[in-house]
Amino acid sequence: MIVDHLVYAAPDLPAGMTRIARLLGVEPAAGGQHPGRGTRNALVALGARTYLEIVGPDPDQPAPNRPRWFGVDSLPEPRLVTWAAGATDIEASVEHARLAGIGLGPLGQGRRTRADGVELFWRFTDPASVVYDGVVPFLIDWGTSPHPAVTAPEGGALVSLRAEHPDPSPVDRCLKVLEVEMAVARGRAPALVATIRTRRGDVELR
Repeated sequence: MIVDHLVYAAPDLPAGMTRIARLLGVEPAAGGQHPGRGTRNALVALGARTYLEIVGPDPDQPAPNRPRWFGVDSLPEPRLVTWAAGATDIEASVEHARLAGIGLGPLGQGRRTRADGVELFWRFTDPASVVYDGVVPFLIDWGTSPHPAVTAPEGGALVSLRAEHPDPSPVDRCLKVLEVEMAVARGRAPALVATIRTRRGDVELR
């Protein structure tokens, strides 16, 4: 599987966008609202079908009756919290993982409206079903919707994605089941580390 997108969660979306603009040298573009989820996002392309999603609370929506996606309400500062792997047969991938004892959560559907009025629809495994602290990805399938990277401003290229975890062995097993090639090193705390090649040189994002 390939990296579809990285999720950079922020307790305040404009502040998260400002930080990414400073690091990558490009202004993220407004994405849209996640209706009923209480969040909205902004995007930066990191390749033809890879992007960085900056996500935070949406002040124009009422607070949802469940925690907002990606723990944005409890984050002290912006950080990479998880990532999504692109799946071409998402049902088969979920079943394969289930048989191997990996619970990716139920399949769901999402939608949002781009700034130009185009509606995007996708299927995904529930990001709330966090596996190994977000180091193991959730899965996403855009179907016939245009991929968000197509219209997002170019922020560079994703060179590599690696992870750190206090217990790397079972994490590595999960990734192998999902056919994900990603190095996992032992670390004091779970972390994702992306290396992005920008016009200014390589940037490490955590």
